[in-house]
Amino acid sequence: MLLGTWNLENLYRPGGPFGPKDKAAYEAKLASLAAVITELDPVLLGVQEVGEPEALQDLAGMLSGEWHIALSAHPDGRGIRVGFLSRTAPQVIADTNTFPAKLRPVQSDDSGAVEPTAGRGFLAVEVTTDTGTLTVAVAHLKSKLLTYPGNRFFPHDEGERARYGAYALYRRAAEAASLRALADELLAGEGKTRDVAVLGDMNDEVQAATTQILLGPTGSEIGTPGYDRPDQGDAVRLWDVAPLIPADQRYSRINSGRRELIDHILASHHLVRRVTAAGTGLPGEQAPQLPSVGPDPAERREAPGSDHAPVWVRME
Repeated sequence: MLLGTWNLENLYRPGGPFGPKDKAAYEAKLASLAAVITELDPVLLGVQEVGEPEALQDLAGMLSGEWHIALSAHPDGRGIRVGFLSRTAPQVIADTNTFPAKLRPVQSDDSGAVEPTAGRGFLAVEVTTDTGTLTVAVAHLKSKLLTYPGNRFFPHDEGERARYGAYALYRRAAEAASLRALADELLAGEGKTRDVAVLGDMNDEVQAATTQILLGPTGSEIGTPGYDRPDQGDAVRLWDVAPLIPADQRYSRINSGRRELIDHILASHHLVRRVTAAGTGLPGEQAPQLPSVGPDPAERREAPGSDHAPVWVRME
């Protein structure tokens, strides 16, 4: 059984302000995405950057067999949202963009404007599998690719770059705390017996402070001496499967020539011990072949496929 996450990169139908300019480019993108999903053959795939629900329906229509779709009702200003493609009908158990009660709005620009909610919703579903109930939340946290006033992708000066980098970090941290709060609800203190996963485009690497917020109590990471030592935190922890990915595959995007693992799957105590393999790209293949992206996402508007590699785990 394979569980995965994939940022589909600006999945819009053609002709609008964000999608491909023509039908041919759109169909090439769908064909590329469908070929990868077919090869992955997931039971459940968390997806990000669904710009139009109809576009995800178009993609599902290119896949063999029956597929079910669940989408968050909380898109960002461009219509981008998270969702799932599932082999069995998913039951939505949470769809939220709210910050935890004690977390205040965060500054988002030089005007002093604040954001009181996550930029995109967090969606959680339950699916029935041959081995029982699987509970999964999908997220897409605030990007490190910055947008400046006037929809600029390049700053006027270093001071502006630093400030807007801080604003983005404030928001990503608040979103990580919000996602962790949802994880607490899904785990309900029973992570040693429940199969729970949190996955998606977290827009930062394994050791980033925002990613670490998602783990819960410190200690016991995969590859450390504490991993095989039970303790009281195991019931509420999440384990990032990144150390299980072969080192030469441990990236899901290339940013300005630098390989990054910014897409993650985190699993409960019970679930992580069912994992038999983890990877990026396609199972059985070498390191993902990805384009290098820069600060202007519009440069890839006509590109087929995605600038991210899927991240997946196989479970017994």
